[in-house]
Amino acid sequence: MSERIRPKPGILDIPLYEGGQSRVPGLGEVVKLSSNENPFGASEAAVEAVRRSAHQLHRYPSSDHAELRAAIAAVHGLDTERVICGVGSDEIITFLCQTYAAPGDEVVHSAHGFLMYRISALAAGATPVEVPERDRTADPEAILAACTERTKLVFLANPNNPTGTMLDAATVADLAARLPPAAILVLDGAYAEYVEDFDGGAALVDARENVVMTRTFSKIYGLGGLRVGWGYGPGDIIAALSRVRGPFNLATVQQETAIAALADKDHVEKCRAENARMREWLAQALAEIGVPADPSHANFILARFGDAAEAEACDAHLKSQGLIVRRVGAYGLPHCLRITVGDEPSCRRVAHSVAQFKGLR
Repeated sequence: MSERIRPKPGILDIPLYEGGQSRVPGLGEVVKLSSNENPFGASEAAVEAVRRSAHQLHRYPSSDHAELRAAIAAVHGLDTERVICGVGSDEIITFLCQTYAAPGDEVVHSAHGFLMYRISALAAGATPVEVPERDRTADPEAILAACTERTKLVFLANPNNPTGTMLDAATVADLAARLPPAAILVLDGAYAEYVEDFDGGAALVDARENVVMTRTFSKIYGLGGLRVGWGYGPGDIIAALSRVRGPFNLATVQQETAIAALADKDHVEKCRAENARMREWLAQALAEIGVPADPSHANFILARFGDAAEAEACDAHLKSQGLIVRRVGAYGLPHCLRITVGDEPSCRRVAHSVAQFKGLR
């Protein structure tokens, strides 16, 4: 590296984000349960939208995302003008840090929260502040104790990744009411659709001036490969975020496919119901062989082992069987494995393989 050409301070200290593995050397057929993807994929309506949009590849996409924002607002009962779209909800998180977190500012997140909170804070030059959790659940009192006059953003994934735990609406509302005046509470709702009759915090956004909600099409809608997300917040905050958003950040295929996915409510209901059924089955099957998990509200469970060595050994055994799950040492949980809830055959294979592993020890 040239001694004169260097990135700004702090950039090289940012750890690289590593996604869930998708391959096992030597194995051609594997079941990927490492990235919380929808095992049923996108709806047929969404797939057909991809085909249709191929005829418009030579055209620039809509820069204001008007139709997609209107569709999101209609489905969720929101104000269209306060919806912003991004390349996954990750980009909305980046916008928030770019816009509100500068050098000298602090960004608060729970110890086992999504890794992009820390990465995006560091990229903006701000200081990430990690707050301990209680029984792998965000602790509002600990969050408030960590807040100072320098706190600009507080990230709360609800349900949380990778723990699957969540806080109730009254607790979240109390947290928002007690934050410092200059702080924004960001409710990361990537897994909100997996919770029955849950608005992801939309009502709280409407009731307050310091709350923003982020959502994604990557999970229940099965569009992880297209990268479409959105945020909802007070008008002045969304207007500020729009100043840093690239004018053509979402391609036509992303926008049209997301609109089609929103309209296919039957697919969403099927995915939610099947996920709940198999999540309960898998958690119970693992608990019966001595591998507990907290009640999960998402499309994965966090399986707990006796120590990091046992979790690593079980992970290796699962991989030998063509089953890829997620080790979560980077989240401060080296004794755990995050296991995506797949379809029924996949879940049964996981339970059988973990039982086999336990019997081998």
